[in-house]
Amino acid sequence: MSETTDFRTSTAPADVVRRQYLASAAAGLEALRATLAPDVEWTEMAGFPLAGTYRTPEGVTSSVMERLGKEWEGWTAHDDAYVVDGENVVVLARYTAVNKATGKPIDVRVAHHFVVRGGLIVRFEQFVDTALVRDAMNV
Repeated sequence: MSETTDFRTSTAPADVVRRQYLASAAAGLEALRATLAPDVEWTEMAGFPLAGTYRTPEGVTSSVMERLGKEWEGWTAHDDAYVVDGENVVVLARYTAVNKATGKPIDVRVAHHFVVRGGLIVRFEQFVDTALVRDAMNV
């Protein structure tokens, strides 16, 4: 990245993904939607409480981010390391939060695979130890 390129406006895949994490951490749903393609496919892993594939920026934020905010206190995806290969961005990360119903915390390692085209996220796939998340949800 050149010195004059600002990651906040860059269309480089890693920069787009980084903006998504920052928007998510700040609960900036409009900014998060701005990183997603109109035909985005966002897949939460089988076994995860929100498992399934969601489409459209509004569908992703209402079905995933807003629900996480209702069920968890301080839900944050911490982006620790990026591996970039063209339009593919794999982020090694972790989730931290406290389940509102049980009071149990999580600190779970995850991997996220993003595909970025034309400066927008077109596909997302989550990999996480779903048992640890579900354990925190059980009384």
